[in-house]
Amino acid sequence: MKKWMLYLSFTLLIIFECLRVYLIMPMPGSQTFNSIDLAYFLGSNKTIIRIILYLIILIPFIKIIKGNSTWEKVGLGLITTLYIGIFYVFTFMMEADKMFLQPTHTYFYKIAENKIPIDKLVIGVNENGLQKAYPIQLIGYHHQVRDSIGQTPVMVTYCTVCRTGRVYSPMVNGKLENFRLVGMDHFNAMFEDATTKSWWRQSNGECIAGPLKGYQLKEIKSEQLSLQAWFRKYPNAEVLQPDEKFAATFAKMDSYDKGKSKSDLTKRDTASWQFKSWVLGISNADDSKTYDWSYLEKNKIIQDSLPSLPLLILLENDSASFHAYNRNVNNMTLDFRKINDSIIDTYTQSLWNLDGLCIDGKLKGLSLSPIASYQEYLHSWEYFHPKSIRYSPSK
Repeated sequence: MKKWMLYLSFTLLIIFECLRVYLIMPMPGSQTFNSIDLAYFLGSNKTIIRIILYLIILIPFIKIIKGNSTWEKVGLGLITTLYIGIFYVFTFMMEADKMFLQPTHTYFYKIAENKIPIDKLVIGVNENGLQKAYPIQLIGYHHQVRDSIGQTPVMVTYCTVCRTGRVYSPMVNGKLENFRLVGMDHFNAMFEDATTKSWWRQSNGECIAGPLKGYQLKEIKSEQLSLQAWFRKYPNAEVLQPDEKFAATFAKMDSYDKGKSKSDLTKRDTASWQFKSWVLGISNADDSKTYDWSYLEKNKIIQDSLPSLPLLILLENDSASFHAYNRNVNNMTLDFRKINDSIIDTYTQSLWNLDGLCIDGKLKGLSLSPIASYQEYLHSWEYFHPKSIRYSPSK
C-alpha cells in the first residue's frame, strides 16, 4: 500500500477529530450551520470511522517503522504525535460532558439552613405538593441535574448560552432514561440518551437526531425567579446547595444572573432587540410572542393578548422575578394596574398580589391561572419560535 495513503488517512483522522467536536461546540461559525445530521453521523459512527482509517494506516505504518529511512520515521513520528495530541484534546478535554461535569452529590436545605443568597435566580418546581428550587448559578454549569420531587423524577436543565431553563420528565417510552451533555446546536445545549444515543434539544425537549427523532420529552411546569420570591411563595421549599467540588467554577458564574458575564457567549446586550438582548417569551398552541425585557423592566406590567388568551405579565421590584397570568377570571377579562407590590383590577377594584391571588375585595380568594413564560436571549427564543411576534406597546 502506498505511503501517501498513510498521510492522507492521518489527515482525514485529524479533520474528523476536529470536525466532530467543532460542529457541536460554540466555536467561531460552528453554530450557524444546519449541520446536525452530519454532526450526528460523525458522532455516532466515530468508532467505525477510526477503525477504518487505522486499518488503512497500519500496513504503511509498519513498513516505515521497519524501513531504513530516518526522515520517513521522523515524519511518521511527528504526524502520529500530532494526531495523538489532537485526539486527546478533542476527546478528553473539549467534549461537552468532560468540560461540564455532573454534581457528585445533591443535597437540599430549607430556608433556615440554606447557603444560597436569597437574591440569586432559581428555577423553581412545585410538584406533588412539594417545592424545590435549583439555583441557576449551579445548574448553569452542570447543564442538567437529575432529581426527584416526591415520586416524580425530574431533569432540571439550563443552557447559559441561550439563557433557557427547562424542567423535563426523563421518562422515555415508559423507561427512566439517563442523559449526558453532548454539545449544542444553534447555541442550545444538546443531550444524548444512554439507550438509543439519540440527541435532544434543551430548549424544547425535542429529539432532533437518532432513532427517536421527533419524540418530545414532557415538560414539567417551572418558574424562574429570585430565591427570595420563591421563599415568599413557598416558605417550606427546599433549595439545591452547591457541590463544594465545583466551588471555584460556581464563583466564576456569580455575575451571570445579572447579565454581567465577561464571556461574549453569555453577557447581555442591554439595548433592545439585539442578538443577546433579554426577552420574555410566551407560546400558546401555534402562537408565540416576544416581549422586550428592557421595556418590562421600565414598566413592570404588560397587558396583552394572544389569540384566545388575555395576558398579564408582571415584573417584581427586584427586576428579576417575573410572572405571566391569564387575565380571564370567572368568564371576566380583567384589566389591571400595578401599585408597588400589588395589582388592582379596574373592574372590581379588588387587590391582588404578585403571586396571582386576590387578597382583598369582591374577588377575594380567586386566583389568576399562571402561563408558562421564559426569559431568554433574543436569538434563542426567535430561532426556536420563528413565527414569534415582537410585542409593540403602541399596538
